[in-house]
Amino acid sequence: MRGVKKANLPTKICLHCGRDFAWRKKWARDWDHVQYCSDACRKGRPVPVPLPVQNAKSILPKPKGVGSSY
Repeated sequence: MRGVKKANLPTKICLHCGRDFAWRKKWARDWDHVQYCSDACRKGRPVPVPLPVQNAKSILPKPKGVGSSY
């Protein structure tokens, strides 16, 4: 993999969190067997998933503004 630009490195999708991750030199010997992007995913720890913007707006408190009854 010497001389390859970072944008051209092979990628995989993590089996635990579903994120893309790129080839790393420490995985050179075992790239075919690498399945997880990190130790946390390999150990099966829960991964925080960001809320979609539509749902996040309904959870956040409404701002106080003009016409507020407070």
